[in-house]
Amino acid sequence: MRKKERAALAQEALEKIYPEISCTLEYDEPYQLMFAARLAAQCTDARVNKVTKTLFVKYPTLKAFADADISELEEDVKPCGFYHTKAKSIKEMAQKLISDFGGKVPSTMEQLLTLPGIGRKTANLMLGDVFGKPAVVTDTHCIRITGRLGLTDNKEPAKVEKDLLKLLDPETSNDFCHRTVQFGRDICRARSPKCGICTLSGFCRYFSDNNTHGGK
Repeated sequence: MRKKERAALAQEALEKIYPEISCTLEYDEPYQLMFAARLAAQCTDARVNKVTKTLFVKYPTLKAFADADISELEEDVKPCGFYHTKAKSIKEMAQKLISDFGGKVPSTMEQLLTLPGIGRKTANLMLGDVFGKPAVVTDTHCIRITGRLGLTDNKEPAKVEKDLLKLLDPETSNDFCHRTVQFGRDICRARSPKCGICTLSGFCRYFSDNNTHGGK
């Protein structure tokens, strides 16, 4: 089976499982999603949402983040880990958004990548969720699942993104990535994937190669 065909089957199957899907990070303003995504690096979305529930109340505007006392901001985001780096990134992001972009989140990959602490993963998240543009967010679930399906042989996020851009329907690529996150939590886990109840097993390379029957 060609990769393009397998990708189409995967998109169709995941859409049936999760017809309504969205980013699991909670936010009201575009910049809040960007800050939440920065906090989510090596941290669960559930913990980030718990932290931002109070963080976005304490700092209700972009200027409040830009003017924040760095030591205090570090304490506020400490539960998310790597708090020195994350607090510094968030404060500097807020300052640059105000100074360079008039307080608005930019809408191109090139501009987003000029912001402190922003890589292609978060930039794609912003492009897809905020601006409705074709985007591929290669988080750990997406990389694992698309690798198991046989859509990519790469592990590096940028290379996986490049591979998937050639295969996925641009209009639904962003939702596909969100669906792989939920699917990775529910079924295609890093350890003990539930292959026995997986509706994608009929075209999954991992299932075929391992002759997995029954699952867990």
